[in-house]
Amino acid sequence: MALEHAILVSLAERSATGYELARRFDASIGNFWKASHQQIYKVLGRMDADDLVTSQVVAQDGRPDKKVYAITDAGRAELARFTTEPSTMEPLRSAFAVKLRALQHGDRDAILADVHRKRAQHAEKLAYYEASAERFYPDPDALEAADVGPWLVLRGGMLGEQTAISWCDEILDRLEGRASR
Repeated sequence: MALEHAILVSLAERSATGYELARRFDASIGNFWKASHQQIYKVLGRMDADDLVTSQVVAQDGRPDKKVYAITDAGRAELARFTTEPSTMEPLRSAFAVKLRALQHGDRDAILADVHRKRAQHAEKLAYYEASAERFYPDPDALEAADVGPWLVLRGGMLGEQTAISWCDEILDRLEGRASR
């Protein structure tokens, strides 16, 4: 997947300025696809030149003009084409896993502290996802068609965080000799 596809998804949901897109990435899409504000602006320019998006300059009183981007028919066609491609297996790349592999060669207490930190981070992220689910999707059994995809992505995030917490608990059980949960 390319950043272009993540931007197309966001613009298919709602037109936006580059700044608004960057904020959406920070708040939601960024949980599963990282992009800096600079990358987003650069790619938007290329997508505008490729007719995947269009931009309209909107004048503002007392502030600089802003560009509002919208997806074009060509952008919708590209997004539809993208959904037909099989997804590839995404490689796991984890410094945390490498540290665990180095357990017998390193500082066990530092690794344990890292596991506790990671568990707390995953618990915090899970709480964030759960709050989002409660706020935006209080009744998952009554979702509108447009909300099914975003709900499933959020649900995947919650399951991933729950799994990560369970793994941290298993590591701590093993390394600290705690009773099984």
